[in-house]
Amino acid sequence: MGTGSPLSNADWLVGLWRAVREPLVVAALTVLSTSAIAAPFYVPSGSMEPTLAIGDAIVASKFDYGYSRYSMPFSMGPASDTRLMERLPARGDVVVFHLPRDPGVVYVKRVIGLPGDRIQMRQGLLYINGKATLLKAMGRGHVEMEDGGALPAERFIETLPGGVAHAIYKLAWNTPLDNTGEFVVPAGHLFMMGDNRDNSLDSRVPEAQGGVGFVPMENLVGKAKIVVGSYDYRNAKQFWTWPAELRLSRFLSVIN
Repeated sequence: MGTGSPLSNADWLVGLWRAVREPLVVAALTVLSTSAIAAPFYVPSGSMEPTLAIGDAIVASKFDYGYSRYSMPFSMGPASDTRLMERLPARGDVVVFHLPRDPGVVYVKRVIGLPGDRIQMRQGLLYINGKATLLKAMGRGHVEMEDGGALPAERFIETLPGGVAHAIYKLAWNTPLDNTGEFVVPAGHLFMMGDNRDNSLDSRVPEAQGGVGFVPMENLVGKAKIVVGSYDYRNAKQFWTWPAELRLSRFLSVIN
């Protein structure tokens, strides 16, 4: 009766590689996709209504503007004033970025001002380089509140220089954010605003006052492209109502 020979070190290593190669490939592809291609994010506030709703799950593509340390997991990498393969966003792009005064926090806003632009709010109207943007009334809507309530708001289509048109909400016309000084966007920076104009902490509020201020190009993560799903968790009170709070109409909708 013969006896089996023990495995050699080479055979043992081959067996180990066969056992772990598939998980390693999956892990590598996951890191690659979240580092270089796209990443998911969740919308916890209503500052971008009506474009984005509280409870939206969105995907941002990372290749549109090139890459910086904030394109990498855990923001790994050296600080830099430029991005690898850098491309400037267009006015009107909805972007995901790290908050300059607290890079651990991620925001999503709309690009309103490019380097060198002059931005000002006058009586609720947005002026870019001295010219008022066009507003077209589109009826009324409701601004979602974090407590589950809603406020009636006027809905407009705003057209930016270059022709990008997008929806905004206005609750009033005399808030502190409706009349500002003129902001001149520095080189290498962007000016961000929320579409929910009276309920958005954005570049109209300086960093020193707890706002966003000007956003360095380095802080961009990517361009928000699609809403992959949406759930109104604010009104999901009892477990039997949870399925009804899925916003199926928002699933796989393109972000404009």
